[in-house]
Amino acid sequence: MTDNSSKPIAVLALNPAVDISYELPQLIADRKVAADRTSYHPGGNGINVARSFTELGIPIHCTSVIGGESGDLLLRLLGDTLGDNHAYFRVAGETRLNATRLQKTPPTQYEVDSRGPEIPPALLEDLSNRFLADCGAGIAILTGSVPPGVPEDHYRKLAERVKAQGGRAVIDAYGPVLQEALRAQPYLVRLNRYVMEMNIKRRLENLEEVAMAAREVQQRGIEFVCISLASEGAILSGPRDSYHCPAPRVRVHSTVGCGDAMVAGLVAALYRGESPEAMLRFGVICGSATASHQGTELFTRAEVEESAYDLEITKLNI
Repeated sequence: MTDNSSKPIAVLALNPAVDISYELPQLIADRKVAADRTSYHPGGNGINVARSFTELGIPIHCTSVIGGESGDLLLRLLGDTLGDNHAYFRVAGETRLNATRLQKTPPTQYEVDSRGPEIPPALLEDLSNRFLADCGAGIAILTGSVPPGVPEDHYRKLAERVKAQGGRAVIDAYGPVLQEALRAQPYLVRLNRYVMEMNIKRRLENLEEVAMAAREVQQRGIEFVCISLASEGAILSGPRDSYHCPAPRVRVHSTVGCGDAMVAGLVAALYRGESPEAMLRFGVICGSATASHQGTELFTRAEVEESAYDLEITKLNI
């Protein structure tokens, strides 16, 4: 594969959040439950992807939207993680506060997301232009939900503009936003099994059916389609073949941010000019390492680059 390390990576974080996680013994209706542990992290899909790249030592540009006092808290939590390459635009309203409740007995994860502040059309155009300028002919990552004021076809339009200026778009979305974005024929799409099933409107009972569904989407003019499968690993469908990578055995604490870490792993390997098999393997390692952390913490560079995971990639001939 081609070495892309001379081209920039740009991440759009339209709907960042402060992620608050509570670890507690058990939720009981109509009773106050004390958390054993509470943690706060800068989050939202785009911010998580940008933080993952920074942890891997890969330079990126990040464009985000910040609102109110919760937005100030997000910036304090980020500190200098993203450095001078973080361009944020102020908006009225409050940045999201998302809550994850991790119940010990029985082990259950509950997630509550808020919608985020509305983005006026003029501001949306300004930040989109900044994102496109930062991307140039590089890799543009469009991920996560869109807040109020952002049309469902916005990712599609941005992906089309990225392609027109010689870049490659990476999409991680769901629902109507995803349906629209696929029309732009992005370079790489990352979905989980549930989102894929909702997209094609049928259940996928085994790995072969998942791979066939990924191939169907890939043949719409998309270079790579990756389907994450939680404990079963992930499947990557590319122009030459489809591949399966199992997930390593880890103690799962929280799945928040795992998909974002996988996106960063996939694109990091692509950026370094590695093979599709290496892309898939590194994406699975980054996602699995994130699942092993408490709360909404992401992986560390040492975990994924010095990994002793022995993951055998299977060529599926699909």
